[in-house]
Amino acid sequence: MIEPPAQPRSSSPAPARPSDLVEALRGLRVWDPQVSALPMFDPAAAPAEPVPLFAAWFGEVVAAGEVEPHTMSLATADAEGRPDVRTVMLHDVDARGWHFASHAGSRKGRHLAARPYASLGFYWPLLGRQVRVRGRVTVEPAEVAHADLHARSTGALAAALVGHQSEVLPAYEELERASQAAWERAEREPDVAVPSWTAYVVEPDEVEFFQGDARRRHVRLNYRREDGGWVTELLWP
Repeated sequence: MIEPPAQPRSSSPAPARPSDLVEALRGLRVWDPQVSALPMFDPAAAPAEPVPLFAAWFGEVVAAGEVEPHTMSLATADAEGRPDVRTVMLHDVDARGWHFASHAGSRKGRHLAARPYASLGFYWPLLGRQVRVRGRVTVEPAEVAHADLHARSTGALAAALVGHQSEVLPAYEELERASQAAWERAEREPDVAVPSWTAYVVEPDEVEFFQGDARRRHVRLNYRREDGGWVTELLWP
């Protein structure tokens, strides 16, 4: 009986070809010095508290033309500790902390009711900057939430009136009908109350300022609350 010729054995499997997505990702560049120069940040000249530095950086990114610099990532956790994140708008920053608002019955609202602690993340790519905030979340009085909502646009009030945030939507047509009715009511009753609209404050325990560097010598300045005041420390990038 004649044995078939032995097939050559490969010493190792052929390398997998990168997907189009991976190739696209590898082709992207961050903070290309040939396109724009990033600002310098001297942590030794930073103020003793984080809010003044945040206000200064925010003014600089607005002046630089950053798109929607007031948007921020809000990370929460549910009652079982499972994390979630979404993008929301910053409403104010003061000595108490970072302010935002949402419906109490939304997913984030339910998370904060169970675990009143959150993290915020700002990313401003034009200047290569990030700010991270961690702290306990407190709820403002109802009149504060009412004033906050009614200081905004008719569209914001109409969206709040629609409600049902994070609930299952059976059909898009239902949203269209509810949105139209909410717009009409917002225009007819500009001071209408929305009881579920809630104002929150992230009262920080830590605030980190990150200044990117094209050579990856990033500057990270961390403010940490201690004994009623703030201590600062540099972090390795």
